[in-house]
Amino acid sequence: MTAVLLVVAALSETAQARNFKLVWRDDFRGRELDDEKWSRIPRGDADWRNYMSLHEDLCELKRGKLVIKVVANDGIDPSDTAAFLTGGIYTKDKFSICEGKVEVRARFESGTSVWPALWMLPQDGKWPDDGEIDIMEHLNHDSFVYQTIHTLYTRVPANRNSPVSHVKVHIDPSVYNVYGVEIRKDCIIFLLNGKETLRYPRLESGEHSGNVQFPFGIPYYILMDMQIGGSWVGPAVGADLPVSMYIDWIKVYERL
Repeated sequence: MTAVLLVVAALSETAQARNFKLVWRDDFRGRELDDEKWSRIPRGDADWRNYMSLHEDLCELKRGKLVIKVVANDGIDPSDTAAFLTGGIYTKDKFSICEGKVEVRARFESGTSVWPALWMLPQDGKWPDDGEIDIMEHLNHDSFVYQTIHTLYTRVPANRNSPVSHVKVHIDPSVYNVYGVEIRKDCIIFLLNGKETLRYPRLESGEHSGNVQFPFGIPYYILMDMQIGGSWVGPAVGADLPVSMYIDWIKVYERL
């Protein structure tokens, strides 16, 4: 029986793979970041951008991996008065996807008040009206990650579980995992190592159906960054710095 189940599972995965076409990828095998694909994320007013820096050492390619760091600013950038510096890159204005699948093979170190994230935002539009897709967020020294949908609808606490818009998934942070999301017309599917962890459906009837509850299907760009401090993870501490996230590859597929 076990052998039969394994064969069925293998056939299912093969069939699923045939439903997608690889359309965009980066294996980070060069010497420098591909600026036709990526831009470094500048500082901003939001929690996650409080310490963003464009300094090249915070996002660099090493031994076939993209290394994104959060560090104490102990002279790395004397012109910057911030106590900490974080790195991040995004595909804003360079690449976006409406429907399909995004997968990122990554591992990350842990640290108090440190917050690595792989996520997506609408290329054009307003937050939270046009949504946010958090493929992976990790806080502090947790042994799990968050995968979350944010919309104007989910801003109402009572709506976050109707339907369920978030999941905590246990991981081993010391090893590489493949974090993924599939964006469909009728649902968002989160994945960990190819296995479904949460399916967030579009409501087809009722007072909350429509784009307020499910604004997806418009162009979204990809963000990969390290963050420290903020209202969710707590005040920036910096006790464990430097802390890094390592990206092996990212792949984007269109659904056939």
